[in-house]
Amino acid sequence: MSTRLGQLVESLGGQLIGNPDILITGMAALDGAGPQHITFLSNPKLRAQACSSAAGALILTELDHAVVSKTYHGAFVITQNPYAYYARAAQFFQALHALPVVPGVHASAVVHPDAIVASSAVIGPNVTIEAGAEIGEDCVIGAGCFIGRSARLGKATVFHPNVSFLTNCSIGMRGIIQSGAVIGGDGFGFANDKGAWIKIPQTGGVIIGDDVEIGCNTTIDRGALDSTIIEDGVKLDNQIQIGHNCVIGAHTAMAGCVGVAGSTKIGSHCTFGGAAMVLGHLRIADKVHVSSGSLVSRSILEAGQYTGFYPLAKNADWEKSAAIVRNLDAMRKRLRELEKTIKLLSEINLEKNSEKNNSSLQKVGEN
Repeated sequence: MSTRLGQLVESLGGQLIGNPDILITGMAALDGAGPQHITFLSNPKLRAQACSSAAGALILTELDHAVVSKTYHGAFVITQNPYAYYARAAQFFQALHALPVVPGVHASAVVHPDAIVASSAVIGPNVTIEAGAEIGEDCVIGAGCFIGRSARLGKATVFHPNVSFLTNCSIGMRGIIQSGAVIGGDGFGFANDKGAWIKIPQTGGVIIGDDVEIGCNTTIDRGALDSTIIEDGVKLDNQIQIGHNCVIGAHTAMAGCVGVAGSTKIGSHCTFGGAAMVLGHLRIADKVHVSSGSLVSRSILEAGQYTGFYPLAKNADWEKSAAIVRNLDAMRKRLRELEKTIKLLSEINLEKNSEKNNSSLQKVGEN
């Protein structure tokens, strides 16, 4: 299937320079695009590839257009943010090529009589929906999903196969949860009594806002008493762990394998690189950006970029550095002792000089 370039621009905006009747079948990379593709330039370092691209149309900024238009002869779509435009164009073509969805409940699904399922929803094979659950309009529930008691799904939310969405969890509109995710598992709550661990029942829920995406095998624990909260627009990659009673602010994004311990509150528009770790009961301000592999052990109350890892080195060099670090405390004590000794010697030297000067003055007076 294809669409006119002019129709694409009418739908998404931007300034079109070139033939609006070019037929476009989809997106492609700069170096792999053909006349039937539209591609994009968001990194000025790739201008040379854009200049020689065979794509039928190119998404780029006005500044890049001034350079690339000298040698590239296809059509242009000028926009302030080519990467965001690419994302929306990709969604456009995905919808264009999507197979039609037929609403209904598969014969093998188990839906409790007290559950509410919208007539426009799609319930796949072997899905289980328990009592009191509510499935909104245009939702799509993939094969093998489990929807617990009193769970709620907002309009046009999509669960890929084998998602577990447990008791008293809710998600807003247009959510996407990828396969293997578990939402609402018990938080890690135990009390210690003379060396034995006593389980604390986790009776809260998980509340997820609108336009949230949760990656494969990511887990979000239910709260102990209050709920764990994931606000609007949050994007969580694969294999992330969010502990109980956490709050993740709106439009915060986390890359794979991030771990956030319980009761931590993270602000909005934050980013966390892959494998970053955040300890529990901390507060993270809005617009904080944590580098990959960093350990956040204290609250961060000011926006900015934060990094906390030791640079990679050859093993022998790393061992030498580690040995130095282990001896830093002893070295500090020795330096303090040296400072005291230097200070004492300086004072003694000053006293001797003072006595010598006084003696010289006295001799001058006698003469």
